[in-house]
Amino acid sequence: MRIVIAEDAVVLRDGLCLLLTSRGHQVVAAVGDGDALRAAVAEHRPDVAVVDVRMPPAHTDEGLRAAIRIRRDHPDLGVLVFSQYIETRYAAQLLAEGARGVGYLLKERVADVKDFLSALARIADGETVLDPEVVTQIMGASRRVEALSMLTPREREVLAMMAEGRSNSAIADALFLSYGSVEKHVTQIFTKLGLSPSDSDHRRVLAVLHYLQDGDNT
Repeated sequence: MRIVIAEDAVVLRDGLCLLLTSRGHQVVAAVGDGDALRAAVAEHRPDVAVVDVRMPPAHTDEGLRAAIRIRRDHPDLGVLVFSQYIETRYAAQLLAEGARGVGYLLKERVADVKDFLSALARIADGETVLDPEVVTQIMGASRRVEALSMLTPREREVLAMMAEGRSNSAIADALFLSYGSVEKHVTQIFTKLGLSPSDSDHRRVLAVLHYLQDGDNT
């Protein structure tokens, strides 16, 4: 296989190069950021790209976003996201745009070199290879988004103000509602998000977390 590696940690990048070349594969480029990855793929047209999630400049999700872009530009390219982090929003987008020839493995859960090499070969052949923990977290994120989509516009307004740290009284004043109306909206929010009636303060925090984890609100 002809492989491009995008990994900003120099020791790990060199280690992957050594591992793959020693097994007879050709590493046509090894780069440390998303822009260099896109350029390397355009130049070398590899079979597979191995991409870390967090790369310069911000070390957040640059690698995964670059993976989405190179798949759009080169839909037949195999992409293995190989990271210690799970970024559910962009991972779901990467898979939604075509799961054939896509993989997402967690570094600390790959216990055998043979498993890693097998995953690369399968991805190059067009298979999908996902760590079960990645699947679990993506499904959980999807359920959160579905739950938020059930909220009415007014309920989303109330939840947005809850995320700002406002009390029910403050929300009522800001939206020109009665205190009782705000309480009813908050109760409906808890119900639709599946937050059982235990400690109300705890439910309030969980509701806000649901809201903040929806990328459309940030």
